[in-house]
Amino acid sequence: MMPPVAYMETIDGWPWMKRVQPMDMKQLALDVARVTQDAGKHALTDQTNPHDLSTNYVHGESQFTSDVDDRLVRFIKNRLTHLGSFDGFWENRPDNPAPGTRYWCVGSVDGVINFVRNMPEWTVTVSLFEVNNEGSAQPILGVVHAPALGLTYLAARGQGAIRERRTPLGTKREKIMPSMAKTLQGSVVCFGMSYFPEESKRALNVVSSIAGKPADIKRVGPASLDLCKVADGTYDAYFEPHLHKWDVPAVSAGAIVVWEAQGKLRQWDGSMIHWRRENDVVASNGLIIDELRPYLV
Repeated sequence: MMPPVAYMETIDGWPWMKRVQPMDMKQLALDVARVTQDAGKHALTDQTNPHDLSTNYVHGESQFTSDVDDRLVRFIKNRLTHLGSFDGFWENRPDNPAPGTRYWCVGSVDGVINFVRNMPEWTVTVSLFEVNNEGSAQPILGVVHAPALGLTYLAARGQGAIRERRTPLGTKREKIMPSMAKTLQGSVVCFGMSYFPEESKRALNVVSSIAGKPADIKRVGPASLDLCKVADGTYDAYFEPHLHKWDVPAVSAGAIVVWEAQGKLRQWDGSMIHWRRENDVVASNGLIIDELRPYLV
């Protein structure tokens, strides 16, 4: 494939590289990673500024982060519109999009409570959906950036999954793959839970039922980061019930990272993720899922 033509311009004071067709998906993922990293710097500054820790939460958002989210999403969308020829954004897609059309899906801060409480586990996420011949939109590119941790995960269809780590010697980039744990016994599993009581009970019931089998069961979040930590082998599995439509940006970005790392991501009943409704999700290294699934009810 011939490399895409490129030239430099500036948006909001930040340099960026515009690329034209033919599209290089690997390079596009790297470009999107730079966008999320630039946006993450601003969001991290907002987090470290003094703020009220007693804010109220509504549908995954807080009074404090709503303003941060607005500026974050606006910044990212502005930059994305110049990365190539696409058909718009996920929330504005038509009911019956044409095959081959592509839509950016930009998330607000994933991990609102962690962000407000000054914890480092929160992310900035971007995914790209493409409509297939059956009219189903599926993610083909995903970036999950954790500014406070110095971590970026990126993946594109057919290109594998990569983790970038900030180190004292500079940025280290490496391909990732899931763990090789073969049984639930001695594994490390993480889970997510909702602030809605009935939804949380389902997650906690699963935790109770598998207690004593894994070596450890983690609850850190957010969903996008938990998925990526299955992809890189930190966790052997992750599960969470009732992920809502507002979770689509985070889950879709993490999903393509899991899939391209050769991990597995499905609903609890084994069916594919459905991007237009709620999902009970489980990600794994593919080796312990048959042992774990009976507990997912």
